Amino acid sequence: MRIVQVTQFGSPEKSLRVVEQPDPPTPQGNEVVVDILAFPINPADLLLVEGKYAAKPELPAPLGAEGLGRVVAVGPEANEFVPGDRVMLLARENWASRKIVKASTLIKLPTAGDPLQLAMLKVNPATAMQMLREFVLLSAGDWVVQNAANSGVGRSLIALSKPAGVKVAGIVRRESAAASLEDLRPDAVLVDGPDLAGRLKDLCGDNLPKLGIDAVAGDMVERMADGMADGGVVVNYGMLSGEACRMRSDQLIFRGQKLMGYWLGQSLTRMKRDEVTALYLELADLVAQGIIRVPVEATYPIEEIAAAAEHAGRGRRDGKILVLPNGPLDGVVG
Repeated sequence: MRIVQVTQFGSPEKSLRVVEQPDPPTPQGNEVVVDILAFPINPADLLLVEGKYAAKPELPAPLGAEGLGRVVAVGPEANEFVPGDRVMLLARENWASRKIVKASTLIKLPTAGDPLQLAMLKVNPATAMQMLREFVLLSAGDWVVQNAANSGVGRSLIALSKPAGVKVAGIVRRESAAASLEDLRPDAVLVDGPDLAGRLKDLCGDNLPKLGIDAVAGDMVERMADGMADGGVVVNYGMLSGEACRMRSDQLIFRGQKLMGYWLGQSLTRMKRDEVTALYLELADLVAQGIIRVPVEATYPIEEIAAAAEHAGRGRRDGKILVLPNGPLDGVVG
């Protein structure tokens, strides 16, 4: 089997290596052997490669936050799974062609649904869902503002808001990114600029957003907050700008606004197993219905992981980059 390792921190072409290792042994107890069918390359993965993530692992290190797997073999106590089952991997280190895991780290997925979309199930849709639920009580007609609206989280958040009647003002950094969201029929898309707050107020009137979702950090946070309601909450979950979040004292003190952080991994540890399963089965059903859908710009074989990671790190993309460790997939829509 093949695994991807980070051998040094830096650019993907210098840092990533595909290593051949023996296949896993026959599974024992509640162990399950899984072939990794597809995995996406997320910003957090790239931060780890560059040595900028929350923690630096000892090198060489495996990586990979999520992936879609197919069960190959099961131990005698893992009787909830059978060979052929499609599964989502809750554990990390999924940039590999095959791995052996505990049954408790898998969620069995339905047979319906584009496998590339299901490979992206763990991080982006769940992050969007939980940020909508955990910080502000939203009602039909309320506005939410988010930046990086054309990202995987951004598109998922737009889709998830519609059934509840919540309106989303999506912020993007270029006109072409705004055009890429047309298939979602968003309530509003604004291109960032120094007058962002004024345009947001004109859009929302007296119903200014109580919740802001930020993936960019830097002075974008300040501009978003200026167009939000007093007492509003900005939730930061990324740092695409590479800068620290910025809010002024008058926003925090006199307007009572809050800046909070969100990390899905931490959120999942606070949930019971049945709650985690229910969350992902709900999201998997929305993927199967085509409600949650993220464009895919390209797929790569695992042998080209450095090129795939470089592609994922480009600033101007219109879709996610995925790797297919065991070759092309049947039933892929893309």
